[in-house]
Amino acid sequence: MSANVWPGWARRLAATTMATLALTFMLVDPASASPAGWEALRKGTAFVLMRHALAPGTGDPENFNLDDCSTQRNLSDVGRQQARETGEFFRANGIDKAEIWSSAWCRCRETAELLALGNVETLHSLNSFFGRRDRRLPQTRALKDWLQARAMETPLVLVTHQVNISALTGVYPRSGELIFVEVTGNSSVNVVGRALIEQ
Repeated sequence: MSANVWPGWARRLAATTMATLALTFMLVDPASASPAGWEALRKGTAFVLMRHALAPGTGDPENFNLDDCSTQRNLSDVGRQQARETGEFFRANGIDKAEIWSSAWCRCRETAELLALGNVETLHSLNSFFGRRDRRLPQTRALKDWLQARAMETPLVLVTHQVNISALTGVYPRSGELIFVEVTGNSSVNVVGRALIEQ
């Protein structure tokens, strides 16, 4: 059947399918969408803020225990695969080793470990302040001060939460998204790229 005799619903379905496929390919292969970010990371002029990989839900259960992962909202199997593929994404862009710092939350630490780019250290200024908005300004200020003092001789990756990334950069990241950030001499930040392995 030629395209000009397709029923209207079939043409609309085909157009929608093509648009969806185009969006999907853009998201699963974003390396070409952020060359400036990868280049800045390799050169040491930028670092990466990563929101933890997919973890269904919002916040954490009431009375969760930071020392007990079973009481927290954790990565799904899809999130774990997303984290592994993001590690491969780094390696495909010339980063096979990095300095990795993480929030103390289990979903962040597991994301950081599954990247398989290096040892994971905990940085408390990356801890979530979801539900503790009084912590937003002091933690963001502490993170800026910490970053300002870094030499970044090795690529730097910080795995944290949406609220922390939004407070520092103004960006609302998706789960697993990478935000490439430069810190200027006056402690202001400049987003130079974004990338995401979509699941």
